[in-house]
Amino acid sequence: MLIDYQKANIYQKDGILVLKEVDFHVDEGEFIYIIGRVGAGKSTLLKTLYFELDVDEAEQAIVLNHNLSEMKQKYIPRLRRQMGIIFQDFQLLGDRTVRENLRFVLKATGWKNRAEVDERIDDVLNDVDMLERGDRFPHELSGGEQQRIAIARAILNKPKVIIADEPTGNLDIETARQIIALLRKITQSGTAVVMTTHNTSLLQEFPGIVYRCINQKLEDITNDYNQISHYEEEPEQTAKKVLDYSDREDLSI
Repeated sequence: MLIDYQKANIYQKDGILVLKEVDFHVDEGEFIYIIGRVGAGKSTLLKTLYFELDVDEAEQAIVLNHNLSEMKQKYIPRLRRQMGIIFQDFQLLGDRTVRENLRFVLKATGWKNRAEVDERIDDVLNDVDMLERGDRFPHELSGGEQQRIAIARAILNKPKVIIADEPTGNLDIETARQIIALLRKITQSGTAVVMTTHNTSLLQEFPGIVYRCINQKLEDITNDYNQISHYEEEPEQTAKKVLDYSDREDLSI
């Protein structure tokens, strides 16, 4: 199991309790939505998953085989290499081209061989159908294209889990549908996706595990959606390249 929270209390940085007795679990290849009103605790929960906030009160809080209550700060950079993080506002470097944005991440995470770096960049750009946009600057791209680059950046290091905070929040409904379909496809090779969203209309088209933040609680409401609609995988002959993450680097500590 990649993430295992049992009876965890989640606090904001100012010490305000936002979620109590949280039970939350993520396994390989799962596609997980977290929904709820603004201020209900969705983003705060995600911040604990990528170690921006601590979890000090829990029967158990495990992320990537590490107990959060015992983990040393020096381990965080290595563990983040096993994650991909996507934000609503893309967070691309505006003074660099798409390729330069991706190259910056790879070099920062230890890649040194130029040929391997360039090959990996081509791979992820192809995966998100943006290979021809590699020499563009972010301001030359549409919102949907920028989010595709953000996804390419997130999968550069072949993560075990992608954490996405409102990745479709700034996009029109059709572009949002394309982004969710792309994230859904990534799970086919074992990478889990955890995303917050307000686009609940798409949950029936792309079903997954659904949690809702409400009244300081995190509820598993999956059956409320999956009994309505079932996800149909694309036929093999129409599917685009399936992402192969079987050769992930083992960064266990």
